Amino acid sequence: MLTRFSVPPLHRVTRQLAAVAMGRLAPDQVITGARVLSTYTERIHREREVWIKSGRIAVTHPAGTYRKSGLKGAHVYDARGGILAPGLVDPHVHIESSMMTAGAFAEAALLNGTTTVFCDSHEIGNVSDVAGIEWMLEDARRAPLSIFLTVPSTVPATNARLETAGGDLTPAKIGRIFDRWPEAAALGEKMDYIPVAMGDARSHAILAEALRRGRPVCGHIYGREYVAAGAASGVSDTHEAIDREIANDFLENGVWVFLRGGNPQTPWHSLPQAIKAVTELGANPKRVCVCTDDRDADDLFLFGLDWVVRQAVAAGLRTTTAWSMGSLHPATRYAMDGEFGGLGPSRRADVVLLNEALEVQNTWFGGQLVVERRKITPLLEQALERRYRYPAAAYRTIKLPRRVTLTTPLPKMKVTANVIRLVSPGIVTSRERLVLPAAASWDEHFARKDLCFLAVVERHGKNGNVGRGLLRDFGLKSGAVASSVGHDAHNIVIAGTNEAEMQLALATVKAMRGGVCVVRGSKVLASVPLPIAGLLSDLRAHEVARQTTALKRAWKRIGCKVPYMGFNLLPLSVIPEFRLTDKGLVDVGAMTIVPLFERLGFLPRRTP
Repeated sequence: MLTRFSVPPLHRVTRQLAAVAMGRLAPDQVITGARVLSTYTERIHREREVWIKSGRIAVTHPAGTYRKSGLKGAHVYDARGGILAPGLVDPHVHIESSMMTAGAFAEAALLNGTTTVFCDSHEIGNVSDVAGIEWMLEDARRAPLSIFLTVPSTVPATNARLETAGGDLTPAKIGRIFDRWPEAAALGEKMDYIPVAMGDARSHAILAEALRRGRPVCGHIYGREYVAAGAASGVSDTHEAIDREIANDFLENGVWVFLRGGNPQTPWHSLPQAIKAVTELGANPKRVCVCTDDRDADDLFLFGLDWVVRQAVAAGLRTTTAWSMGSLHPATRYAMDGEFGGLGPSRRADVVLLNEALEVQNTWFGGQLVVERRKITPLLEQALERRYRYPAAAYRTIKLPRRVTLTTPLPKMKVTANVIRLVSPGIVTSRERLVLPAAASWDEHFARKDLCFLAVVERHGKNGNVGRGLLRDFGLKSGAVASSVGHDAHNIVIAGTNEAEMQLALATVKAMRGGVCVVRGSKVLASVPLPIAGLLSDLRAHEVARQTTALKRAWKRIGCKVPYMGFNLLPLSVIPEFRLTDKGLVDVGAMTIVPLFERLGFLPRRTP
């Protein structure tokens, strides 16, 4: 679909661009008086100007060339000595994590100088199968942002015997998405890295759909022992390098590394450790990028990809190298460096103006000024008000059983409990076998061991399952929290200290048609309604950010130690070590269900 920001295909405008480059034809606009950051040579050139024609860069000249040329008609913008750099390219992001539609997401992205993203929409795929992905693609086509899809590869994330999802993306379905949608640029993160390493037939059939079409395969691997097997299976990038050793292993095995940066108070900030493969072990950064991965609406404004680039500089990289890792390198990884990632002739005029601190002041998207002096322009404002409207079916995905019990009965005897223990910073969990003596109430156990209830409720209307467990070191002393963004099946995950408050939290999510909430007593302290697939708000970015900020305050006020985005990962049964799904507690390494309670001295056989 053509939009105001569409740029003509290169083959249609080469004669015009050549004429402008030779000075025979006037450009549409000139950005002058700037320093130009070259991602091709990693140098900053002083006193330059960029000529733009038909939304593409035609040539870069010394400043003042247009004024002396005798050509007429171009709009001239004075950059006043600022740094011009290519718009940022995020190689791995989940738009759904922002809890906004693609159209709303564009506002925050452009404010942060990001003009192109590669989005894995496995969240909405887990809820609504191919239909959900195609809703997102239609949304993306109308957004003032270049959005490409890395086709969800692991829906559901684990075998159906371990969790219940709404979607089931078979190899055939994935192949049809590739063939129907030109925006489908790669296969999204292959999350079931253990089945891949063990030769699972379905996993490798999905890999084959991408590889036979010449599409790259994105990875998701925890554990150095799985790196070579993943690379041998065709996986060629990862955003899950959490330390310098595994980052170095990936690079040595020919796998691109996306350094993930995020709010340091969340689990999404592995860059400081992983970048040491470059700064301490001497790896060349030519196959290293930066990415954001997950951002909520609040953090999207504060910790954009530009912030991640600045973190790379703070870690010891040169400014030009760090900016290249956020622009040219990702474009190269997806074989799109002829279109994005640099200020070379013929490239899209996706340009940002930076100050000395590499903070984005202006953004041009396809040659159109959409952000000026850190504020969106009327042109962008108009585009953001014309967002894609999701169909009615997208608002009807919360299908709960009429009555469920969320807490587990109090054991009458001394038992060993298999407890999920949170491990800082909150992505990885551990399995703790905790001896629980006989007690008069759960309150005695909770006060003694920093425990609370955890429940996962199936919400796709398939079976009404409820998984029940215990969570340690979450910090919750009273109240309850609930979220319909329980990765990756996106069942509803609830934590609390009693049945009544947990039921209120569940009822609140149901009434919102999906969302995240904090309750205490009989009151809802804060909530973020997410009526689109239980994942997305239909509001503008600043409104979702305001709701998210209030939610975070309430979340902290009732004692929760792990941010709500980390809480959303507790059902994600492809991340070590111990998780809870609607089917029960999952030993991730063994991919088996284990019981909540064991008799002392008795280790039951694992469920096959």
